[in-house]
Amino acid sequence: MSLPAEHANDASSKEESATKTGISPRYMVALFGGMTGALAVFCLGLLGLSTTDNLPPPAFSNSLCVDEKLSFLRERPVTSPNLLVVGSSVAWRHFDGAAIVNHDPSARPLNGAFCGLHANQSAYVANWLLDREPTIKQVLMIVDPQDFAGCWKIPNEVFNRDDADQYVYGQASRWGYYMRYFSPGSLVRNSLSVKDQRANRIEFDPLVFDRFGDGPLMTENSRGLLYGRPEPLDQTCFDALTALSERLHQEGRSLTVVSTPLHPDWKAQQDPTGTFLADFDRRLVSALASTNAQYWNGDKEWTATPTAFIDAIHLRWSAAQDFSAALAKQLYLAKASNDDRHEERLASTTP
Repeated sequence: MSLPAEHANDASSKEESATKTGISPRYMVALFGGMTGALAVFCLGLLGLSTTDNLPPPAFSNSLCVDEKLSFLRERPVTSPNLLVVGSSVAWRHFDGAAIVNHDPSARPLNGAFCGLHANQSAYVANWLLDREPTIKQVLMIVDPQDFAGCWKIPNEVFNRDDADQYVYGQASRWGYYMRYFSPGSLVRNSLSVKDQRANRIEFDPLVFDRFGDGPLMTENSRGLLYGRPEPLDQTCFDALTALSERLHQEGRSLTVVSTPLHPDWKAQQDPTGTFLADFDRRLVSALASTNAQYWNGDKEWTATPTAFIDAIHLRWSAAQDFSAALAKQLYLAKASNDDRHEERLASTTP
């Protein structure tokens, strides 16, 4: 039985149109079906990883330790913090909030340090948290020389602030961010280790946080010096510190910068004359000179033996606790000094 002429013409016209565009209806159905199937498999995979605690956080920065810290800030917020800690891994690993509170019960520390940051990136994170946490009165930045090299080639933005705001402070659903920051390679790679890191089963790279956001390195072992010759210091890094210092000064908040202890063997090998570290010390002081920020050279003024370190720059937790106890005294002095300056300003403006 033959089709009516008009139906045959319509079918012929559709075939000709499909031929001209190069896309057939069957191809489109297969394409969208495949996309829907892939999305379903992806979502089921995320649910499966979540059920077994193998699901990494959304890849806001594509750095597992940074993204996991954002998840900590979301899930275990510190209420009304008045002391903010910023910096790279030495600030995250070397600060013990409990030691600070023991020395000053009025302190409410928030460790907002992230691993692997350069000084310009630490300033970016500090500005974000200062905007979100108005109760912060005192900022502590713990640094090492590696933080102040190569800032010129590293973007300031560690993550998108708007997305971090919604995720951390807005409690937005996490699932959409797995699509927005779709990175299957890092998702698979991180899913193989994140459960063990969270359980402190990866000795030198745990993702364990205490109630303040500190990241203890609880190991009795060491991994050698690990770090070689430091890169040249970059003025861009010090400029970022100056800008942060000036902001805090204008807002009446105090800043204390602390250079972390360094392994004595590493210093003997890489800076035998002390010239490099003396220049680092001088440039930190210079970067803070336009404000009332305090600087404490923890490398010079706090004695650390080789057994205190797991590598050239990282302290094991027992040593970090002792270092924090000494640091608490410096913070107390800085706080008292800032309070005195505040009272002087009030007195000078009172009729």
